[in-house]
Amino acid sequence: MPVATPESLQRTRAFARVIGPFVALATMIVAVRLPNLTGLLNDLFANAVLPWILGAMMLVCGLVIIAFHQYWSSVAAVLISLFGWFVALRGLALMAFPSAIQAGADATTTSSGLLIAARAFFGILTVMGLWLAFVGWRRPKPVDELSAPARESVSLRHGGNTRS
Repeated sequence: MPVATPESLQRTRAFARVIGPFVALATMIVAVRLPNLTGLLNDLFANAVLPWILGAMMLVCGLVIIAFHQYWSSVAAVLISLFGWFVALRGLALMAFPSAIQAGADATTTSSGLLIAARAFFGILTVMGLWLAFVGWRRPKPVDELSAPARESVSLRHGGNTRS
C-alpha cells in the first residue's frame, strides 16, 4: 500500500467521521425495515423526477468523495474511496435506468431469499459504517518523536538570545 501522508490521514479521518455514522445508521434502519419499505419504494418511483433527483444527488456526493479522497493507503482509506465510486455509479444507474433499479428493489422485497441476502448486505455495510466511525472519531496515535522533524527552540524562532 502507498505511504500515507499527514494530509491523507487527516482527510481519511474527516471522511470517516461523516460517512461512518451515516452508513451505520442508514443501513441498520434499512436492514430492519426492509420488508416494510415496499410502499416507500412505490412512492419513490411513482414520480419519474424523484429517482432522477435522488440519483443526481447520489452522483454528486459520490463525485465529491472521488474528487477529494483518492487514497488507498489503509483499509479505511480504501473503503472510503470504494464507497465514493459505489455511490457515484449507483446514482448514475438510478438516473439512467430507474426502471431496472425499481425492478431489482421490487424483486428484493418480494423474495424471501433476496430479502435475506439484502439484509446481510446491509448488515455488512452497518459494520463497515461502525468501523469507519470508530476510525474517524478515535484519538489519533501520537507522532513518533524519532520520525518527527527536528524543532527549533523558541528563542531561535523568535530571534531571541541563543545563550543558555
